[in-house]
Amino acid sequence: MSDYRFIETEACGRVGIVWLNRPDVLNALNRTMVNEILEVFEEYDRNDDIRVIFLAGKGRAFAAGADIDEMAEDDSVSMELLNQFADWDRLSLVKKPIIGAVHGFCLGGGFELALVCDLLFAADDAKFAFPEINLAVMPGAGGTQRLTKLIGKTKALEWIWGGDMHPAEEAHELGIVNRLYPKADLIEEALGYAKELAEKPPLAVRLIKEAVNKAVDYPLQEGMFFERKNFYLLFSSEDQKEGMKAFIEKRKPDFKGR
Repeated sequence: MSDYRFIETEACGRVGIVWLNRPDVLNALNRTMVNEILEVFEEYDRNDDIRVIFLAGKGRAFAAGADIDEMAEDDSVSMELLNQFADWDRLSLVKKPIIGAVHGFCLGGGFELALVCDLLFAADDAKFAFPEINLAVMPGAGGTQRLTKLIGKTKALEWIWGGDMHPAEEAHELGIVNRLYPKADLIEEALGYAKELAEKPPLAVRLIKEAVNKAVDYPLQEGMFFERKNFYLLFSSEDQKEGMKAFIEKRKPDFKGR
């Protein structure tokens, strides 16, 4: 895979790993870095050898927000013309599961990037916040929307208006974080989960993600119809035939993603 300025990438079996790699600035996200993340995510999404995407940060933090120096002199017109959030919109279109592992600071744009992940594991030292209000701005890459859908309107307002840091335990209690681990165990445990998920039938994993995401916004009946469509669709896959045949024959299935 190509070299990148602000991230590192590697494959671990069927898991494609992205490391945020600006440790000297606590992995603050600049526009080039976001573009690099998107490029690799989309490459992994097209790569049949990769079944799960794993995201984590190098150094002392996951990501301590956006690069303020980069945007301090921007105005409304320049930002509209730049359309920097187009890359963020494309991140949400990735079809393979994205597993995030957070330690240290997870702030602002870094928190928004964490919320792009389908599942989030955190170290016990992780701290979450949207501090944008202290700069007289607000989240712009999905923070107000994704956080509200996760924890509800009033709690989201409390977090985003307050701009304060919240410990990993609170994020776990509110459902932002799936599992907590000691910092020393985070990567091993989270990557272990990603490897287990990569052994599941890829088409079923993909269509389950799609159906669950629709459930967030669809009325129940419409969501049920969407779920049923995906259920039927899987019966056209080779993996469905292999999975049921292996169950009947009492052996381990060999899923190909077809």
